[in-house]
Amino acid sequence: MFSTTRIVRQIPVLRLPALTAAAIALSVSATIALAGIDENIENALKFGQPDARYGQIKFDLRYRYENDDSKNPELAVGNASTVRLRLGYLTPVFHGFQLYSEYEGNQDVGANTYNSFRNGKIGYEKIADPQQHELNQFWVNYTGIADTAVKVGRQTIALDNQRFIGDIDWRQMQQTFDALTVTNHSLPNTTIQAGYMISSRDIVSTKNSMDSQFVNMAYDIEEIGKLTAYTYLLGFANSLDFAGNPNNLKSSQTYGARFDGGAKVNDDVATLFTAEYAYQQDFRNNPIDYEADYYQVMAGLTAYTVTGKIGIEQLRGKGAAGTAFQTPLATLHTFNGWSDQFLITPDNGLRDVYLSLGTNLLGVRLEGIFHSFEDDSGRIEYGDEWDFLALKQFGKHYSLLAKYAYYDANKNAPAAQAFDTHNFWLQAGVSY
Repeated sequence: MFSTTRIVRQIPVLRLPALTAAAIALSVSATIALAGIDENIENALKFGQPDARYGQIKFDLRYRYENDDSKNPELAVGNASTVRLRLGYLTPVFHGFQLYSEYEGNQDVGANTYNSFRNGKIGYEKIADPQQHELNQFWVNYTGIADTAVKVGRQTIALDNQRFIGDIDWRQMQQTFDALTVTNHSLPNTTIQAGYMISSRDIVSTKNSMDSQFVNMAYDIEEIGKLTAYTYLLGFANSLDFAGNPNNLKSSQTYGARFDGGAKVNDDVATLFTAEYAYQQDFRNNPIDYEADYYQVMAGLTAYTVTGKIGIEQLRGKGAAGTAFQTPLATLHTFNGWSDQFLITPDNGLRDVYLSLGTNLLGVRLEGIFHSFEDDSGRIEYGDEWDFLALKQFGKHYSLLAKYAYYDANKNAPAAQAFDTHNFWLQAGVSY
């Protein structure tokens, strides 16, 4: 019989500390070497001026391999190997004005077999990283008014945890908005953000016209947490999105409040807590008359280097098409499992009960998450999902990521979530 005990006993006890010490020494040496290289590159990107008096160049280079394998017999396994580059120039501040312009391009490398939503390979699994090139950002920011910044142009917008409006930076092509935004800090401990958006440039580089507004007000309560209230009025044009869904069905008005807080027990232990509620109904040209609500509650504990969380997130649905709570501008990959089964809330709603555990080991961030998915009544089981991540940062600018998701579908799951799915990612990034 195969015996792991016998193998373990053959390993000298002193080797583990020796290997650990060697790994730490190697990591420290690499960090010191990178620090010198980083300083030279940072200086060059600021044209040799530490204060960036001539502005600075910014770039973000990222390689990703993604594998998407479901049990759907009509689709072949998806494999995407892509390199994405963002390259921009940020001017110095001149009389309160600052300008930023950024190119973004995503390039296939090697033989790619996946449906990018733009390459016509509909027989493969969908991976929304098309080979595209675009003007990702182009904005002017004005800070000449006390405690206020006014930004106009194509820009990223990321509010709170990006559950409602985000930049979807997980995908190779970022989500940006043609918008006017205002950020104000005039009131003590208060941040007010407001914006008017006329279009979005989504993750497959298509333009979606809209007439949308938002207000987000956050108040920091010292040693307790942050209380946020928000209003999102999303009005979409009568057009189709990149997946062929009518944009006007996403028109909605949402009103909500959120609290993030916790308490420090001692230097090594702290509690975490989040509670949020939102109400949503149809808006403007949405032909479906509906109303739905949303809530989430999370409690967690950080002890030394380990953080555990337990939570529930619920999006209501009334069973009819178009009546479920939706967040079409969110960074959805962050929520409800990394296999992206629930980018659109099912008609019967979604209840996600989850557990997570994370730590850092020898400079590597490790995280595991378990999700149990049901309809909002808890009577229909959709499935379960296991997610795992390992992330290593090298200094300020370099990173390696490995990530895996397994969705185990229940026989009662809706058609869009009816197949077991395995996802794997391997990614390397350089960002200055």
